Amino acid sequence: MSGRKTISETLHDGVGMVFDVDEVLYEEGTGHHQLALIRNAIFGKVLVLDGAVQVTSSDEFMYHEMLAHVPLAAHENPKDVLIIGGGDCGLAEEVLKHRRVGTLTQVEIDASVLDFSREHFSDFNAPVFNDPRFQVEIADGAAFVAQTEQRFDVILVDSTDPTGPGAVLFTAEFYRNLKRIMRPGGIVVTQNGVPFLQPDEFSDAMRRLSSVFETTSCYLVSVPTYFGGHMTLGWSTDAPDTLSIGEEILVERMAGIETRYYTPAHHKAAFALPRFIETLLHEASR
Repeated sequence: MSGRKTISETLHDGVGMVFDVDEVLYEEGTGHHQLALIRNAIFGKVLVLDGAVQVTSSDEFMYHEMLAHVPLAAHENPKDVLIIGGGDCGLAEEVLKHRRVGTLTQVEIDASVLDFSREHFSDFNAPVFNDPRFQVEIADGAAFVAQTEQRFDVILVDSTDPTGPGAVLFTAEFYRNLKRIMRPGGIVVTQNGVPFLQPDEFSDAMRRLSSVFETTSCYLVSVPTYFGGHMTLGWSTDAPDTLSIGEEILVERMAGIETRYYTPAHHKAAFALPRFIETLLHEASR
């Protein structure tokens, strides 16, 4: 990629994005992945993993805040939290803002991704590595949830899309293992893509989740990096009342936590789905 003025990301057949490369900051093959870091005038630092943009320093807060704060504010006592993936540690940073969280375990397959992120994304993840509640397991996420004897109140799956190595994190077997390690009343949130561009992937994941969990739904976030309209975050639980927590309770639980995207009012609104997504969800959950 060195010397190029642009970098192209092919998102889906017939659709792609092109980023101007103001500077190449880093490039390396890790053994598990091909990593590159560029600087772009709009998106700031852009992490490219195996040719796909994973996170940017300018809009990471949108995705990470909604992935973290919605389930954590909805849960009565999110003492023990698990993250699968999330190597940039932006999600961990948001989780650890909650003083009600007692432990945070993050499972990442590639230690070099964590080292890389600690060095290059310290502007948003620096507090994570100094927090005694944070612990890392270098392991395959699917194998970890199949084998661990730990139990969790909130599980956050910050995965790539269901292709290549990430495909195993969208299987019914993986979801069954998430349920096995989820405490009663727990919440699982999963990255489920952009339904306008990925209707089949969204429907398949929702169908598998609904076959495992008592209650399955989704909520929305808009992230400029993830082109194509609304991005969906899957919501699975055996406690359906977590979908209807009152705004006053959310305000109380979020007291003292600074955000740039999440608000208790938006938390409630994020579950109001456009008709086409609502239809896909309904058909997948039958």
